[in-house]
Amino acid sequence: MKLSDLLKQKTMSLSFEVFPPKTSSTFSSVKRATEEIAKLHPAFMSVTYGAGGGTSRYTLEIAQNIKHLYDVPTLAHLTCVSSTRQTVQAKIEDLKRAGIENVMALRGDLTPELENSDRSGWAYQHAVDLVRELKACGADFCIGGACYPEVHPESANQAEDIRYLKEKVDAGCEFLTTQMFFDNNLLYNFLYKIREAGITVPVIAGIMPITNANQVERAIKLSGSFMPHRFKSLVDKFGSDPEAMKQAGIAYATDQIIDLYANNITHVHVYSMNKPDVAAKIQANLSDILGKA
Repeated sequence: MKLSDLLKQKTMSLSFEVFPPKTSSTFSSVKRATEEIAKLHPAFMSVTYGAGGGTSRYTLEIAQNIKHLYDVPTLAHLTCVSSTRQTVQAKIEDLKRAGIENVMALRGDLTPELENSDRSGWAYQHAVDLVRELKACGADFCIGGACYPEVHPESANQAEDIRYLKEKVDAGCEFLTTQMFFDNNLLYNFLYKIREAGITVPVIAGIMPITNANQVERAIKLSGSFMPHRFKSLVDKFGSDPEAMKQAGIAYATDQIIDLYANNITHVHVYSMNKPDVAAKIQANLSDILGKA
């Protein structure tokens, strides 16, 4: 199923992101975790690619397994950071052969080595270059892209960021998924601005349940996320108690999602970090809202 068709529906949906194993030794455990999440029958599941493409060889296998066993639509991530055109075109051919319909086109995170390297010779400087490659490859992919309610870390300001985002949409992105955020007002403000700029494709809200205190620093580093006082108080109070922090983090994420639904944000994507128990508890908290009681 193409996500463009799913996203036309007006019913509220919940989806989950999983990531492939970093090594073959952890493949079985990661595969089991992704299957447990697939058993929840979310609207779809996305499978990440890994910084620098390091886990790319497992992305397709995990995505195919989820779809084959549980008939859950999948969204395969594809990154182009530092890749040659030949490498990316080979990966696109792999997606075609695997019958993948939905592709998340991303530049990809910069590893420390890539951050300090000369990027002038890269075949793909930005995600928009990958979007154009996917549109030109002859396959009928449904292409998604990322967006940043709090501005991409490398953008000078939000106006510049939105200009680049519109370029990506005009190149062929059919939907956008947000980076994590912890204050819904940031998303509502962002949506107003991009609609004013002529970006009309569906936007999926990305929510990260913070279930241990160590995730906070990583979240800030990864996306520069603003942490509301209410959230900081939660971490200060429960961060030293792992079980209490997990429960509080799930409750906070659930509250965010309910507020999003109440404000007509129809589609929510949870960065579930391969944690079936977290995904299951969030879905259970929303069971009557989603009609999955």
